[in-house]
Amino acid sequence: MKAVILAGGLGTRISEETDTKPKPMVEIGGKPILWHIMKIYSAHGVNDFVICCGYKGYQIKEYFANYFLYMSDVTFDMSKNTMDVHQRSAEPWRVTLVDTGESTMTGGRLKRVAEHIQGDDAFCLTYGDGVSDVNITELIAFHKAQNVQATLTATLPPGRFGALEFNGNKVNKFMEKPKGDGAMINGGFFVLSPKVLDRIGGDDTIWERGPLETLAADGQLAAFQHTGFWQPMDTLRDKIHLEELWASGQAPWKVWK
Repeated sequence: MKAVILAGGLGTRISEETDTKPKPMVEIGGKPILWHIMKIYSAHGVNDFVICCGYKGYQIKEYFANYFLYMSDVTFDMSKNTMDVHQRSAEPWRVTLVDTGESTMTGGRLKRVAEHIQGDDAFCLTYGDGVSDVNITELIAFHKAQNVQATLTATLPPGRFGALEFNGNKVNKFMEKPKGDGAMINGGFFVLSPKVLDRIGGDDTIWERGPLETLAADGQLAAFQHTGFWQPMDTLRDKIHLEELWASGQAPWKVWK
């Protein structure tokens, strides 16, 4: 199965990082968050990726073009103009990088890679700025059992602030950053039938509006409920939080060995 990753947005809410690089190339633990997302899928046997590039997409192409250099020890013989790779830390990945335009909306980006997924029974889709310990294997199996065109991962949003409970003027309970208000949200990590492409008009189509709304109205949208770890990287605070988790050796999304 293929996984399509939306990696073309501007990332304006984390402009401290994205002034010079596309958001999926913002690093967590010295590796782009895009790499972390791909490792999550790869841990479940999904190794064929279609990446929808846009803003500064050339940097994503350069990263994969030079992947051996980043991941291996090398010797350059300047007199012979040769390069020897001593440690081949290659991933079992096939990566297709598609320029889907700088201002194209999320649905439009998916439509632009149609030729790479049309022949498949189903494919995965996710955003290039969020990580999770969602079980991709179970998600795919769940989708196949629902007989629908689309499945999304429903998750609880991470809390931003501490919550208080009062008894008169005194605090009787304090909870540090509890998860949301109990309402689940769209956490991405979709499994889709290529039939959903027929619901996308063009570059101006936002995937989360027209297509998902009509899929829900037609009874063609299922929800795989995930109560484990899920964290988007929307802000610099989010990036710092993910960095701290990675540095601690307790990153919940690290489901690979």
